[in-house]
Amino acid sequence: MARWKLTIEHDGRPYVGWQRQINGKSVQQEIEEAITKFSGESARLHAAGRTDAGVHALGQVAHFDLARPTDGKTVREALNAYLRPQPISILSAEAVDPRFHARMSARQRRYRYIVLNREARPALDIGRTWHVPYRLDVAAMGAGAAQLIGKHDFTSFRATECQAKSPIKTLDRLDIVTDDSTLIFEVSARSFLHHQVRNMVGTLILVGRGKWMPERVAEALAARDRSAAGPTAPPDGLYLVGVDYA
Repeated sequence: MARWKLTIEHDGRPYVGWQRQINGKSVQQEIEEAITKFSGESARLHAAGRTDAGVHALGQVAHFDLARPTDGKTVREALNAYLRPQPISILSAEAVDPRFHARMSARQRRYRYIVLNREARPALDIGRTWHVPYRLDVAAMGAGAAQLIGKHDFTSFRATECQAKSPIKTLDRLDIVTDDSTLIFEVSARSFLHHQVRNMVGTLILVGRGKWMPERVAEALAARDRSAAGPTAPPDGLYLVGVDYA
């Protein structure tokens, strides 16, 4: 029995999320069915993070076990053949130590959130960015973001249905990069609460629009109350960029 690590790219729009659900098709289900078609075996995929409906991935990581002798190139190409024309691509497949676990072994997860900040709506990136047509003060947003860095109780930025045992997380990075009319939020931590990134972005957009002063972000954080923070940003602009293990 060999353990295989997959690095996966996918468009989140057609799916109910990563995890199998009874109300529609998921990324996990599509890949597991491709594994069965390729190998004749029923495999269970374990992912580094369970993304929501509409959330995209540039470097999701998952693992599964397979009895059939094979090699990484064959696994990658076979799965991609069976996944076609789904918007899911296996970027790499590699044999790993059987002690490796895509979720438990992860040391850091990196997310990106993209905001299109212009008056005209997007034509090419519908469903892949959050269109915010209002003028944003990026410097003020950066000042607000700085107050979230470090180890905190992030209850105010946690979805009510979050199943994490503790709301305490350490946010290592929350940078805002501008590229013409695009704002890119680069976020990293060992782990995140459900909707944490989207709730932080939604809150910082309030700061950018001048509805909040930057200091209010710290007040919302200290409140430890979801109602104290801003709205949840839509899933469209969120990407799981990569997972680090070393």
